[in-house]
Formats: sequence, C-alpha cells, structure tokens
Amino acid sequence: MMQLHKISRKGKKMPKKVLITGGAGFIGSNLADYFLDRGHSVICIDNLITGSISNIAGLTDRDFRFINLDVTNYIYIDDEIDYILHFASPASPIDYLELPIQTLKVGSLGTHKALGLAKAKKATFLLASTSEIYGDPLVHPQKEDYWGNVNPVGPRGVYDEAKRFAEALTMAYFRYHGVDTKIARIFNTYGPRMRLNDGRAIPTFISQALKNEDMTVYGDGNQTRSFCYIDDLVEGIYRLLMSGVNEPVNLGNPHEMTVFALAETIKDLTGSSSKIVNKPLPEDDPKVRQPDISKAQKHLGWKANVSLKEGLEKTIEYFRKKLFESL
Repeated sequence: MMQLHKISRKGKKMPKKVLITGGAGFIGSNLADYFLDRGHSVICIDNLITGSISNIAGLTDRDFRFINLDVTNYIYIDDEIDYILHFASPASPIDYLELPIQTLKVGSLGTHKALGLAKAKKATFLLASTSEIYGDPLVHPQKEDYWGNVNPVGPRGVYDEAKRFAEALTMAYFRYHGVDTKIARIFNTYGPRMRLNDGRAIPTFISQALKNEDMTVYGDGNQTRSFCYIDDLVEGIYRLLMSGVNEPVNLGNPHEMTVFALAETIKDLTGSSSKIVNKPLPEDDPKVRQPDISKAQKHLGWKANVSLKEGLEKTIEYFRKKLFESL
C-alpha cells in the first residue's frame, strides 16, 4: 500500500499534513488518531455543534492542532496541506432534524469551501458521504450505481440532499478543476466516542440498557440495518484516500440484521433488565439498509473484519465509563 510520506530535498522522509473538518466528531477524531499513530501531522477544524473537545483531549500533546471554526465560512490555513477529509456535518437524525439549516449549509457551502482549499493547496480531497444517499431504497443491497429513492422535501431531506449535492460538487471539482477527489458512502458505523444522546440505534439501545430503561424500537423492528465498527471504517477510509478511485465507494459491513434483533443482542450483552417497547416509525425511515461492498473489495482490498459481538462489547465498555463519569 502507498506510504503516507514525502521526501525532502535532503532525502529525509517528512510527515504528510492532514486536515480533517469535523475532526472533533465521532469518526473525525478516530481518523485523527489513525493518522497521528502513523507519524503524520493533523489539523482539526470543528465548530463543536455536534463534536466534542473530549474526543480530541488526548491528542493535544502530539503533532495535532485544533481550530474552532465553522467551515461554511472562509477557511484560511497557512500550512501546506496534503490531504483534506471533509467530515463536518450533523450525522444523526436527532441532530439534522434539530439543525436543518446548518446541515444544508455545511453540505453545500462547507463542501465548497473545503474543495476550494483542496484546489488551492493541490491536496487530495475525501468527502464523507452517506448511505442516506440511497434514501428508502428500492434496490437491495445497495450498489454505487443505484441513484436512490429520496424524498427531497421530507424531514430527512435536509441531510440526504445536502450529501447528494456535496457529491455532485465534489465530482464537478474532479472533472472541471482536476482536484484528486474521493467519495466514501459510509453506512451505519458505531464505536467509542459516539455521544450518549446521539439518537442512533446503537448508542440509544446501549444507554437505555445500561440504565435498565425501556429500549425503544421504532415501528415493528423488522426494518434492517448493517453495522460497521469504527476501526474497520477508518481503515477503509484510509485505503480509499490512498487509492486511484475517484467515483463513490460504499464502506460498511454487509452483515444485515433487524433493529429488533440488535436491541435483543445489546440487552443480552449488557445483562440488562430493560423491556423492549415499540414506538411509531419516523417519516421516511428506510426499511432496509445493506451495502454492496464488492467495489471496495476489488479496488481497495477492504472488508469489515470486526464481528458485531466484539465491536458491541468494546462500545458498551466505553459507554459504561461515560455513564459512570456523568454520575
């Protein structure tokens, strides 16, 4: 695999500089760890609307810099930048339903500013896109050539369409300006550094189970999802960044299960006495979600390796500590 180094005039290997927007978020902070562990310099931009300083608190004694900035504004970075990973955006339904305008702005204006910086710095650009591109899919599993079934004026449309626009803008910069761009369509991902009140299925179920509260399943619980552990996803993102692939690539774990089965699994792993209860299904909630990762396997040599049980056990332990700290 290509190594993340450049050669100075004296022949000494120099670390690459990586800029991560949304770098204080769940995925962004794990990416920062990944690059720092490999000896590279990381700049994190975040306005902390959904990110957290606690996610990056352990990085400040390394080659790491944090800039509190809204990426929908002008971005000025004096340093040379080799890679820009654009992860700034609310990403859970509870966030983008509460922050609809901010979600649309970061997907449009924020992506434009980040791509402009990539063009100016001659940096490789990676967009964090999403499986929500496919909406409530009529094709299963979902392949990259499927255009999706999205309601543009529904409550989830602010996120779906922001990411669809971001993909179109990214490809325009690739075709028109020649920027080396990558697009990662990220499916459900979980792991340490998710927020307790994130609103997505796994953190919600774990928090409820650890508190022995009712575990809320929306609808009949037969809707399906596929869950990828954060370490697997970060490796996939790195491989995509280093690849010659410029079209969108699905990154996720194709192991599909019902939401109800997920709740039962988490209840068993936590030893919880919680009851599983049903609530009405939100509008436009996808009935199925499963990535076809044949493109990632072929071009990146990547697949998810961490089992659901192993990943959940690590995530549950992280949440136990966070809950204990909050008491």
